[in-house]
Amino acid sequence: MSIRIENPQAATRKTPRQARSRATVDAIIEAGARILSDDGWAGFTTNRVAERAGVSIGSLYQYFEDKFSLVDAIRQTHLENGMQAMRRVRAVGLTPHELAVRIVAARIEAHSIHPGLHPVLLQEIPTARARRNPASDYEVAYLSLYAKIVADFRSRQGSPADAVAGRVRRPLPDPSF
Repeated sequence: MSIRIENPQAATRKTPRQARSRATVDAIIEAGARILSDDGWAGFTTNRVAERAGVSIGSLYQYFEDKFSLVDAIRQTHLENGMQAMRRVRAVGLTPHELAVRIVAARIEAHSIHPGLHPVLLQEIPTARARRNPASDYEVAYLSLYAKIVADFRSRQGSPADAVAGRVRRPLPDPSF
């Protein structure tokens, strides 16, 4: 029985600089996300990812130290897709119902890219628990975005109450109250 010590801070080995190498890395991340979404952690191997991406296993390892560093890149891409969808939500002049519909539609848009990916990233990856940091840069940025949406909805400057509303993620009160 072997024991593997995982490196939760594994980074890419080499930063892609040319368009062709960036396209290779994007293809690897896309293939990995698709495999995780469709087959879960149990079906995720670097050999399958390389094959699906149309690259050699050596090319994959040129950019990713191991499958955990690849998962980190997939997670980062998934989180950024969610942020991009939320940044497109415009709240000014909407009713609470209309705003809720837009927020839900943005979340559905982000999760529709790879429908099975989010639960796999949260529940199946062995390092997933260590990634659930409520003070992470991502969580802070995400909650700030929610607070901005609340402030825009209320047509005023942001306040600490907006940050609380963003964290609670409850239905927004009518701004006339």
